[in-house]
Amino acid sequence: MDLRLLLPSLIPSSQSVYVLVFYFVYLAVAGEILPGKVIRGVVLSDGSQLRYRCNGLFALSLLVAILGISAKLGVLSPLVVADRGLELLSATFIFCVLVTLVLYITGRTSSDKSSSLKPHVSGNLLHDWWFGIQLNPQFIGIDLKFFFVRAGMMGWLLINLSILAKSFQDGSLSQSMILYQIFCALYILDYFVHEEYMTSTWDIIAERLGFMLVFGDLLWIPFTFSIQGWWLLHNKVELTVPAIIANCFVFLIGYMVFRGANKQKHIFKKSPKTPIWGKPPVVVGGKLLASGYWGIARHCNYLSDLMLALSFCLPCGISSPVPYFYPIYLLILLIWRERRDEERCAEKYKEIWAEYLRLVPYRILPYVY
Repeated sequence: MDLRLLLPSLIPSSQSVYVLVFYFVYLAVAGEILPGKVIRGVVLSDGSQLRYRCNGLFALSLLVAILGISAKLGVLSPLVVADRGLELLSATFIFCVLVTLVLYITGRTSSDKSSSLKPHVSGNLLHDWWFGIQLNPQFIGIDLKFFFVRAGMMGWLLINLSILAKSFQDGSLSQSMILYQIFCALYILDYFVHEEYMTSTWDIIAERLGFMLVFGDLLWIPFTFSIQGWWLLHNKVELTVPAIIANCFVFLIGYMVFRGANKQKHIFKKSPKTPIWGKPPVVVGGKLLASGYWGIARHCNYLSDLMLALSFCLPCGISSPVPYFYPIYLLILLIWRERRDEERCAEKYKEIWAEYLRLVPYRILPYVY
């Protein structure tokens, strides 16, 4: 790789900045004015509940339609993302740094006592900047945490569509690229169909908004989750029929566990007595679900995440480790995260947690880990 060519391509151009500004402004406006189901978040420690307008699918569909019409009329090139990927990556990184510095400053100077905006200051500048100070900071009435994760998921699809357009234009479209695009599109569309489930996830209800989440949502999700697409754009892979069938099987099993586990947890938090798999739920201490997928492994959703990540990579074959960066990174992250989560839970639930460990002894993969 020639650094003399790479470094200039990382310098954001005015066009890449315009693309980001348009994207964020569109999401802010669409999120506020488009119709959608309004969901109440979990009850916070002060008794308050945030409201989330779950119109992400509408906003995404309208955006894709606008971009498609613009491309048809010659107003905007469908290759703008594929041709300026590194510029957009560096511009997004700069944006993440600036936003989190603002969040740090506003958090440090806040005197708000509400659960959403109460500052949590450790005194360590790097720690507070990285993990965040406030739980649910807002900007002109927009919940930034919910906004950023939506932007990241939509950005992933838009990058993929631009890569797809470039491969079609270059004449390099392959079965592998089509398979990868289908799997990712189904996953992303499913996310927005069930967007309300996001409101009961750990990131939304417990993590403060700092560089870790902002960077993860805005840069890591769209730009690293699409590595397979970029790789297939420059590497042709021919898959056998058995390989395609096996790849589909991994995706379907991963999706089944992913959607089932997240649905069970979301419904349990909203209505704890709802049957799971036709039976009354097993609940430890009135708080911890030990039924359904959550009775098989304490972090069964992590297993599904890993299977889905693997399914996105398998269309790339096994000739290079580059496309497998995502599941390898994800495996390391999830093992670190589940250990951190379990430490928190052990401290929070105490003897209840010990009973839960007895009922659900496996962390992620049953009978293995």
